[in-house]
Amino acid sequence: MFRMLRNSRALIVTAAVVLFASAGVFAQALRWQKAAPFPEPDEELYGITANGKMYVMGGFGNARGKNYEYDAAADKWTKKAAMPRPAHHQAMAEYRGKIYVFGGFVAPMTGPQGGWEPIDNAWVYDPANDSWQNLAPMPLKRGSALAVQVNGKVYVIGGATTATGSKDVAISGNTSINNLTRNDIYDIATNTWSVGAPMALGRNHMFGGTVNGKVYVIGGRVAHAFVAASQNTDVVEQYDPATNTWGTQMTKMPTARSGGGWATYGGKIYVAGGEVATNSLVGAFRALEAFDPATNSWSIMPSLPMPRHGVAGAVIGNKLHFVSGMITSAAAGAGQDKTVEVHVAQHDVLELPMAAGTN
Repeated sequence: MFRMLRNSRALIVTAAVVLFASAGVFAQALRWQKAAPFPEPDEELYGITANGKMYVMGGFGNARGKNYEYDAAADKWTKKAAMPRPAHHQAMAEYRGKIYVFGGFVAPMTGPQGGWEPIDNAWVYDPANDSWQNLAPMPLKRGSALAVQVNGKVYVIGGATTATGSKDVAISGNTSINNLTRNDIYDIATNTWSVGAPMALGRNHMFGGTVNGKVYVIGGRVAHAFVAASQNTDVVEQYDPATNTWGTQMTKMPTARSGGGWATYGGKIYVAGGEVATNSLVGAFRALEAFDPATNSWSIMPSLPMPRHGVAGAVIGNKLHFVSGMITSAAAGAGQDKTVEVHVAQHDVLELPMAAGTN
């Protein structure tokens, strides 16, 4: 009996050593690296990949509507033609090397200043000739929506706009808003819009992506678009464009948050950063988590080296890029005290294991 117990203990110790050794190797393989810093540090930046390069657009604290191209081979940023309107919180999707941009907010021309005026503009940016073209406007003005492309159609989902029936031009911390469940479908080939089935939970500032032809809407902000007047959600919804139906709710994200960066690679959706504002806590997240729709499960990944909201995310090859952002929440006093508006140029890269999965 003693010999059996001793052998069992030895087996457990050996297994533990193997487990910790494997974990150590995996952690070493997923080590953050630095890349060229972003030339105009800001928040509310959005990232996307086209033709093997990363494009970062938007911005809030400095010049809005900016557009930068990142060439990973040269580790170099190049300033490109700005968005036709100086918007922030726009939604973006890529198709055949072009970038489609929808809505967002602009500074209101009339009424109280400091608010966000939703717009219905839609554009396509062609990196090949660094030019913008107007598209058919969205059916409704909105910002902080999610845009995803499936089979030549872009699904613009959720977002925020002025309250139904109100005469408000813009939203602010002093106004109510309409948190949208809408799902508007833009047909790239015909430059026309149609309406899809709405999602269950109206929200804005969410994460998302497409995997195997299905759309996933992750987390985000409910009650309001301004973080100090809202609550974060951990809800994950799945939409099937082929049948125009929403499935049962998926496994909730481990960290409820909004206003971060995201990217899809190898059949998984990676979400990073974001912000939170409650009565007892105001701040930005470092968390990086990966959602695998095939197993309906989440993985905890190595956290961002620095907490950030409004950070731009994209994948180039098998490398996750997270660029710039603000190291705390806007609710910490941004707009009241410029010293808390710390926008970083940091450009962090995480190399992922090569994957054969499809997005």
